[in-house]
Amino acid sequence: MSVITTLTVDAAHPALAGHFPGAPVVPGVVLLDETLRALELANGGTGLHWTVSAAKFLKPVQPGETLTVESEPLANGALRFTVSSAGRLVASGVLRPAGTARIDTPPAVHPGPRTSDSHWAGARERGSAVLFAIMVFLSLALGRTVARGLLRGIAAYYFLFAPRARRFAREYLRRALGREPSAGDVYRQVFTFAATLLDRLYLAKGRCELFDITIEGEPLLRSIVEQGHGAFLLGAHLGSFQITGAIGRRQPGLRVAMAMYEDTASKLRALTTVANSANAPEIIPLGHLEAMLRIRDSLEAGSFVGMLADRTIGEAPAQRVSFLGKPALFPSGPMRVAAALRRPVFFMAGLYRGANRYHIVFRELADFSSVARGARETEVQQAVCRYVSLLEEYCRSDPYNWFNFYDFWHDDAGGVTGGRE
Repeated sequence: MSVITTLTVDAAHPALAGHFPGAPVVPGVVLLDETLRALELANGGTGLHWTVSAAKFLKPVQPGETLTVESEPLANGALRFTVSSAGRLVASGVLRPAGTARIDTPPAVHPGPRTSDSHWAGARERGSAVLFAIMVFLSLALGRTVARGLLRGIAAYYFLFAPRARRFAREYLRRALGREPSAGDVYRQVFTFAATLLDRLYLAKGRCELFDITIEGEPLLRSIVEQGHGAFLLGAHLGSFQITGAIGRRQPGLRVAMAMYEDTASKLRALTTVANSANAPEIIPLGHLEAMLRIRDSLEAGSFVGMLADRTIGEAPAQRVSFLGKPALFPSGPMRVAAALRRPVFFMAGLYRGANRYHIVFRELADFSSVARGARETEVQQAVCRYVSLLEEYCRSDPYNWFNFYDFWHDDAGGVTGGRE
């Protein structure tokens, strides 16, 4: 059951002094503090206090605006909230009771983590910075053909000495192939992953002439570029998202900003730094208060904003959808952001087809530019389902391209089942 209340941040609030002269804006921390206060009162004033677990800021708020705050309880004891002004979403997030441990899943349903972040975000990666630097040097000095030969040995090492990842790869391939995968199938998936990582280096150096690239849906992409309104590109850990940069060289005016979590962003920055690349994409680190404002600004400048949408993290909104025959959690946050900013959304995948061949796919997912606010939640849910359907389609057509080497479906007791979280 939803709780709705209103609040206004007075222009005389002490935090507004100097923030900013001539153009006052309510600081995000003040907006969150007032939202917490309003929700604690609106939820009965029982003495239960809340802390912010996740928050996104979508639009600046001026003092004196009347804000509508809505909240809904989640099954795990947390509260999901939204803040809007004149019907436009300005902030959203998740609260948890103060003094409690981080809540991830209703204990009655699943004693482990609610989402897949614990399986991938905290996983220790193999290798070292020194070996990485050596591989980069050899790849650039000796060329792609020799580097791919070295890569086969690296992939074989990972295949032999990463039994946990190998086990989860077999589980995925069993579903994608519709048969029991062989050792060769698993090695092929590992090598495909390694090959796309190697090719990121050459793409970062602008060496697109090394690749034979075909594009499906290029006229659709061109029409969005010509309109200059900006749009979202939702990808997955499927093939190479970085191959998008090659399209930018073929399509004048196409600019892509990548929105990603800090750990992934730092790795991409490290790659472009080592490669001494002048072709590095703009990176918007998620999890920071200004991230949503930067996303909005990029879209208004006519850029595409790329996000990967096949891994959940923390208490961010997620939706259960059947994927390759079994329900799994997928983040709904990217769709919610697109809906709040009223932008079209496209599915994008850069499928590796062996040797130097890539096939890039663009498919329309949703257009939130004219969705009524009351229908937004339904449209978001349907768009997530379409995203998962397309991901499944390409996992079956190009099964060795999907790179989530962890327990994606949560096979432990009481795992993911049922409908939307």
